[in-house]
Amino acid sequence: MPSSRPARVLVLALLAAVLGALLPAAAAHAAERTVRGGRLDWGIKSSFQGYVTGPVAHGSWSLVGGAATVGGSQFRFHSATGAYDPDSGDFRSAFSGGVHFTGHPKPDGTHELDLTIARPSVRIESGKGTLYADMTSKAKGGGQVTTRPQVPLASLALAGINLKGGSTPIALDNIPATLTSQGAAAFAGYYPAGTALDPVSLSVDTKGAPEATNSQTSSASSPAEASGGLADAAVDWGVRRTFREYVNGPVAQGRWTVSAGARDGGALFRFPSGKGAYDARKATLDAAFAGAVRFTGKQLDITLDRVAVKVADGTGTLSAGGHPLVTFPARLAPKDGLVAIAEAPAKLTAEGAGLFGGMYPAGTEMDPVSLAVALDPKAKLPALPDLGSGASAPPAPSPSPVRPAAEPAAKAASAEGGPGAVAYAGMGAALLAAAGIAFVLVRRRGAAAAEGPAADEPADN
Repeated sequence: MPSSRPARVLVLALLAAVLGALLPAAAAHAAERTVRGGRLDWGIKSSFQGYVTGPVAHGSWSLVGGAATVGGSQFRFHSATGAYDPDSGDFRSAFSGGVHFTGHPKPDGTHELDLTIARPSVRIESGKGTLYADMTSKAKGGGQVTTRPQVPLASLALAGINLKGGSTPIALDNIPATLTSQGAAAFAGYYPAGTALDPVSLSVDTKGAPEATNSQTSSASSPAEASGGLADAAVDWGVRRTFREYVNGPVAQGRWTVSAGARDGGALFRFPSGKGAYDARKATLDAAFAGAVRFTGKQLDITLDRVAVKVADGTGTLSAGGHPLVTFPARLAPKDGLVAIAEAPAKLTAEGAGLFGGMYPAGTEMDPVSLAVALDPKAKLPALPDLGSGASAPPAPSPSPVRPAAEPAAKAASAEGGPGAVAYAGMGAALLAAAGIAFVLVRRRGAAAAEGPAADEPADN
């Protein structure tokens, strides 16, 4: 039937066209990469920080969900997850952690200003960028509390930025951000839509496909012996938040680096691969950990390594280089093959005060200590906030920074110790001279001018 040939040709042509349209789409879909690990640095609005903690609002802010501080006035959100399409440049990534602001205290112990910004996420589609966040706020003047998930909080100016074809990590530095109308409402009316917010920086790692999960236990692992050997263990400690801010702030102008297996979780450092012994009957622990953290800056060089933890009589002691640094309450109660202590309050020891060069007196409250000990190789240690690659790189500067709380000038260290101790370098005569000088810095709680809020800040309630 001669008439059937044109029909077959037409069908084949249509089939080829359909396949030609589908195959590129399938290839593009296959090229989409998984975002896994990374951080977002954002001060939200630096002058708002100063207003909250200044002489008008008499307030403060606190970190939640593992968020950290970095630089002079930025908050660091962690553990990025999402997807990136290098062909289109479309990008989406969600981060963990949050910041809780309170101000204008009331006689009943509540606050007129009560605002939480958490779980920020960034979406970029067709060249347009938006930052979203979970918002919980108390209405200005009214007191009604409203919670809104993933509010489109800020529009991001991406002019001149092309994310197509990028390699890992994907990074954006100091992207201008502007408050949206929905963001203004979720911000409890403290700012109108169109207000300039602090610029946004982020860096995330991408992977071509999800990594396979090995469900089998490694043959190198074995259950903890009756003698109390550990299958695995890690201790998490941030030293002290204001110390970290001092290190990378305007006075020390320094940084920190992790090595030998230590990991930077933003608000804390993880010292892994714990080895030692646990005695369930006596409720004691003696464990040593891998990793080192080095803090450097002007007249500052401190290394924490050879970290160890001992627990006895309900008290834990964390040491570095053989020197006890902090003590913390420690109740060892195994559950499902894991002994865990979460965020135990820690106080500086007398020897620790000496090793910190007199920066803090004995008894000073330091960052809390978290400890996890796996007695069974199947037990999993708690996850550490994932900052992605290059996490120790100095943050991009932000405009109008609110300076961190000034740490006291360090005195020359007098304690003995070799390379494994908390070591100081270059803290001799210069620091002895500096010990007699009172550094006067604008603190977070006094960043706003005494005359009142800045011109673009909310008026006194």
